[in-house]
Amino acid sequence: MKKHKISVWVVGLLLCMVGFSQSLLAEEIAATVATASVVPSANKGDTAWMIMATVLVILMVIPGLALFYGGMVRAKNMLSVLMQVFVIFSMMAILWATYGYSVAFTEGNAFFGGTSKLFLKGITPDSMAATFSKGVYIPEYIYVAFQLTFAAITPALIIGAFAERVKFSAVLVFMLIWFTFAYLPMAHMVWYWAGPDAYTDATAGEAAAATAGFLFQKGALDFAGGTVVHINAGIAGLIGCLMIGKRIGFKKESLAPHSVTLTMVGASLLWVGWFGFNVGSNLEANGLSGLVFINTLLASAAATLAWTGAEWLMRGKPSMLGGASGAIAGLVAITPACGWAGPMGSIGLGLVVGAVCFWSVTSLKAKLGYDDSLDAFGVHGVGGIIGALGTAVVADPALGGTGVWDYVTNATAEYNLLGQLISQSWGVFVCIVWSGAVSFIAYKVVDILIGLRVSSESEREGLDVTEHGESAYHI
Repeated sequence: MKKHKISVWVVGLLLCMVGFSQSLLAEEIAATVATASVVPSANKGDTAWMIMATVLVILMVIPGLALFYGGMVRAKNMLSVLMQVFVIFSMMAILWATYGYSVAFTEGNAFFGGTSKLFLKGITPDSMAATFSKGVYIPEYIYVAFQLTFAAITPALIIGAFAERVKFSAVLVFMLIWFTFAYLPMAHMVWYWAGPDAYTDATAGEAAAATAGFLFQKGALDFAGGTVVHINAGIAGLIGCLMIGKRIGFKKESLAPHSVTLTMVGASLLWVGWFGFNVGSNLEANGLSGLVFINTLLASAAATLAWTGAEWLMRGKPSMLGGASGAIAGLVAITPACGWAGPMGSIGLGLVVGAVCFWSVTSLKAKLGYDDSLDAFGVHGVGGIIGALGTAVVADPALGGTGVWDYVTNATAEYNLLGQLISQSWGVFVCIVWSGAVSFIAYKVVDILIGLRVSSESEREGLDVTEHGESAYHI
C-alpha cells in the first residue's frame, strides 16, 4: 500500500514536470513568434509596386516634363529646355545620393536632418524603411530611389518660369543652391517622422513627434508634395521671372508655343506618371492606394473640364494647350490631398483649381505683368496653394474624406476642420517664405558669380545654338 502511494506521487510528479515543460516550450515558441513578428521584412507586392512607381515618376520628368515644357517654347529654344530638364534630373540624382537623402530623411532638428547617411552610408539590401502601417516596411534602397525622383522633378519644374533667357551654367548653379537650402529642408519639415511603430502609447508618441520635422509637428498634411514640390517650385519660379526680367519681345511679338502636339504628349506622360507620384507616396499596395488612384484620376479630369469650360466661356474657343494645362493643374491640386480626400471631394477640388488656375495664367499674370514663360507659378504655385488649403476641407469625414489616423489609438482621430485649416496654412506660409528667401539669395549669388541672363543677341538667335551648339530641328 505504501509502495502504491509512492508510485502515485511519482507518476503525479512526472506529469507535472511534463506539463511544466510543455508550458515552458509554449512560452518559448510564443516569444520566438513575437520576436519574429517585429523583425522588419518587406512584402514582395509592396516592393514590386514601389519599383514601378519610381519608374513612373522618372517617366514624368524624362520625357514627360521635358516635352510638356519643350512644346511650349519657340522652336529655337526647344533643345535647351530638353537639355535643362535632362541634366537637372541627372545632377539631382547624384546630389540626393551623396547628401540629400541624409539631410531630408534622418533625424536632426526640426528643419534639417543629420549626416548619418551621407553617401548612403549604412544602407544595405537588408535595410528597411517604414511605411504608414505598423509592422510594414519596404527596402530602404527603393525608398531612397523613389524620393530621389521627387527631389529631381521639383527643381526641373522651376525652369518653366524663366525659359528662353537664362544661361545653362546659371541654371545648374542655381539648382545646386536651391536644392540644398530650399528643397531638402522643406522635405524634412513636412515628411520626416520616426515611423508608425514608434507610436506605441501616448508617451512614446509625444517623444516620437518631438523628433519630426517642423511642419509635421504642426499637423500639416501633404500626401505627395503640394508644399514640398509644387508651392516650393512655383514660388522659386515667380521670384526668378521677376528678378531675371521679361523675354525680349514680351507682349510685342509672338511668343507662341512651337508644338502644342508635343505639349499634349508631355502632359499625357505627366498624367500617367503621376499615378506613381501620388499612389507611390502611400508606400504600399493596398486599399488606400486604390483611393489615391481614383482621386488622382478624377481630380485631373475635372480640372481639364473646368479649365476648358472657362476658356471656352471667356475666349470663345477651347484650346488644346488649355486642356493640357488644366490636367496638370488638377494633378497639382490633388497631390497633397490624394490620401485623405474622397472621390467626390477630388472632383470638387479639380473643378475649383481648373477655373482658378486659368484665371491666374491669364488675368492675374496680365494684370501684374510678369513673364512666367510656361506658367510654373500660375499652375504649380497657385494650384499647390489651392490643393494644400483644400486638403483641410476634402479630408473632413463629414465631406467624404478619410480623416486623420491616430497611431496611438490605432483609430481615426476626431476631426477639426478649422484646426486642420490652420495647420495647412502653416505649411503654405512657411513654404512661401522659405522658398522665396532662399530663391532670392540664390539668384543674387548666381548673378554675381556668372550672370543669370544670356546676351540679347543670344536670346534672339535662340539658346539651342548659342548655349548648346545644336538645334532640335534641321530643315
